[in-house]
Amino acid sequence: MQNYRIFGAELSPYSVKVRSYFRYKGIPHEWLAGAEHREEMAKFQKVPLIPVVVTPEGRGLQDSTPIIEALEDEFPEPSIHPGDPALAFLSALIEEFADEWAMKWMFHYRWSQPANIESASHRIAQSMQPGFPEDQQAALAKQVAQRMTNRLWFVGSGAETGPQIEASLADALTRIEAHLQGRDYLFGARPAFGDFGLAAEIYEVWSDPVGAEKLGAYPQTEGWMHRMLDPGPPAGEFEPWANLEATLMPLLFEQVGGLFLPWIDANDKAIAAGEEEFRVELRSGVWTQKPQKYNVRSLRALRQRFAALDSAVHAELNPILERAGCLAWLQE
Repeated sequence: MQNYRIFGAELSPYSVKVRSYFRYKGIPHEWLAGAEHREEMAKFQKVPLIPVVVTPEGRGLQDSTPIIEALEDEFPEPSIHPGDPALAFLSALIEEFADEWAMKWMFHYRWSQPANIESASHRIAQSMQPGFPEDQQAALAKQVAQRMTNRLWFVGSGAETGPQIEASLADALTRIEAHLQGRDYLFGARPAFGDFGLAAEIYEVWSDPVGAEKLGAYPQTEGWMHRMLDPGPPAGEFEPWANLEATLMPLLFEQVGGLFLPWIDANDKAIAAGEEEFRVELRSGVWTQKPQKYNVRSLRALRQRFAALDSAVHAELNPILERAGCLAWLQE
């Protein structure tokens, strides 16, 4: 079989997420630094984002979630979806939470902390100009740092919201650490969809100096994050909700129901109303941000996934989502 090609970057959580999926599935692939292969990659890009996956037939795929969903149809084993459809939805919900909310952790810390700015900007410059003289890389690193720190608003990071992002990460790490006591992955003895999304975001936090220091206090989470870079064959099965509830419910309640879903719903309403800025009361406090169009597609895809479930699945799932403070946001 001819290899797939993944054009990505080590500092991109979405690239790392897709690469981890390919490794887990054992799909033959080449990992190519997009910055070094810009011209070739551009042939397959509809939008200037990474990762870009090129199939053996020469078809370009973009957006990490649709990439994985498309490949899961082609490579169904080992499945990343629990057999219980209710748990499969919860896993997909966590995956979406990771892509749209947890990415704020990485972006905020990477481009607001001086040590992280220094590290990340130089690593990006080196990836864009491998082998170039040090002074040229330093000049490019300065440009990268200026551009990215000026884009903190894009994820909603500011004086009012920055402390909320930091509190969100601290809370999530505490809850993930508790949940991973006695299990290797979020839903049991094998990785699920949610693992790929969430671990990649935490990996990017860890890859910066400030984050690496923080993760040292969470050994179970740090071990899981590293394991997810190249998951081995499944060591067992997914666990039932009865086994997961005690420690997974707090994560769902505080992070997904309390922060992510009310935030993304408010963003959706702001886009629909043509607003330049929105304010929403989250569990962490008042959140103010310029709305982002991409998040609208994310919320609609999540609601469509929820609506497509049959009545028997809703009978099991809806009480869980109700207790997690998620149900009302998914039904709108």
